Amino acid sequence: MFSKIRQSLSAREAFNLVQSDLLEVEREISVESIASLDAITTINQYLQAGGGKRLRPALLLLCNRLVGAPTDCARRLAAVVEMIHTATLVHDDVIDVAKTRRGRPSTNVVWGNHVSVLAGDWLYMQAFQVALRERNFHILDLLIGLTQMMVEGELLQLERLHRVDITEADYMELVDRKTASLFSACACLGAVAGGADETVESRLGDFAWNLGMAFQLVDDILDFTSSEKILGKPSGNDLREGKVTLPVIYALETATAEEQKAVEAVIADGNYEQVPFMRIRQMLESKGCIARAYQRAHSFTEKARQIIQAFPESPSQRALSSIVDLVTERDS
Repeated sequence: MFSKIRQSLSAREAFNLVQSDLLEVEREISVESIASLDAITTINQYLQAGGGKRLRPALLLLCNRLVGAPTDCARRLAAVVEMIHTATLVHDDVIDVAKTRRGRPSTNVVWGNHVSVLAGDWLYMQAFQVALRERNFHILDLLIGLTQMMVEGELLQLERLHRVDITEADYMELVDRKTASLFSACACLGAVAGGADETVESRLGDFAWNLGMAFQLVDDILDFTSSEKILGKPSGNDLREGKVTLPVIYALETATAEEQKAVEAVIADGNYEQVPFMRIRQMLESKGCIARAYQRAHSFTEKARQIIQAFPESPSQRALSSIVDLVTERDS
């Protein structure tokens, strides 16, 4: 109990280190979210008011501080990555026919699919507009490569939707493209904004990539173990949407014919009416799949920890180390 409290305080201190920068990032997002069409502005304000962990901007800002003094460039790029992240969430909700996001109706529910897709497109382009002002081709290369990776990840996920023959390697490829690539880009952009050399940029990119892999694994575990109130969306949502994530992949390796049929029924029905959610959750726990998935997540955080601990000790270095712990110990 004591260690969890101490860790929580450490994580809070990590965010406090860049709190003033994050406030500037919020202001930047507010200003850059104003469009010539009121409908776009209204949606952007709705999205920003929905909040979020702001983990990606914080990661960028801390990596920036790790390599030197905080810069205005880093604050602007932190706004850029959050805008890109938000745009991907809008598009994901349309594709997944999601009903909620962060405890509120998703944009596709409020404004419909057509408007939501266009609002997400506008936000993508506005993020690149902000980045373009830096007049730095390397920054644009990183952002273009990132968005292509995420789109490819979404296409791969669509190809593999509603399938139970997904392997662990298939799953890791999706996590790499959809989540870890964004974390890695955040760290690299923070390093670039601070004037770091290619070696440091690469090391921080590797650190954040491992962090992002762990983050998504834990996210997929929490989909089965956390509550709707904490998650801000229904528990067991991934399987309901036809997404086979790591705990289920592990379960299917040793599943009986009856157990496999239960998983297939949830995917086919798109609900837990025929097969209760608790039956799936109990199957995962009884087979040790939750614990095994956590072990896999810890293997990534251990790599991330080794990389960041090799940097000279500083407030930013300690903050990044605490974020590593936060990723695997969080409950939402």
